[in-house]
Amino acid sequence: MKKFVCSRCGNCCRWPGAVKLLDAEVDAIAQFLGMPVEKFLAEHTEITPDRQHLSLREKPNGECEYLGTDDRGLARCLIENVKPRQCRIFPEKWNFPGWEDKCSGGFQ
Repeated sequence: MKKFVCSRCGNCCRWPGAVKLLDAEVDAIAQFLGMPVEKFLAEHTEITPDRQHLSLREKPNGECEYLGTDDRGLARCLIENVKPRQCRIFPEKWNFPGWEDKCSGGFQ
């Protein structure tokens, strides 16, 4: 079975769109950031356009606010240890037409 190897280009974190959060993920991220859940909810989440879920807020340019870089300039998730399931399952469980054209990683 082929395994996805991430090149850490960060393009998956630059696509605009909701990163839906589960209740347990909200709690884990808030704790990881060292802030009360209420503050995290107020400052770092928004309601999805369908008003059915909470989502991480995006930067004005559409990228995730937790997209950072390491000392070599490679993309890194600032909440890697507690990142949402939606992010952890990329690309194996995503059904997003054209993602292969934007992602520099691949299956090996």
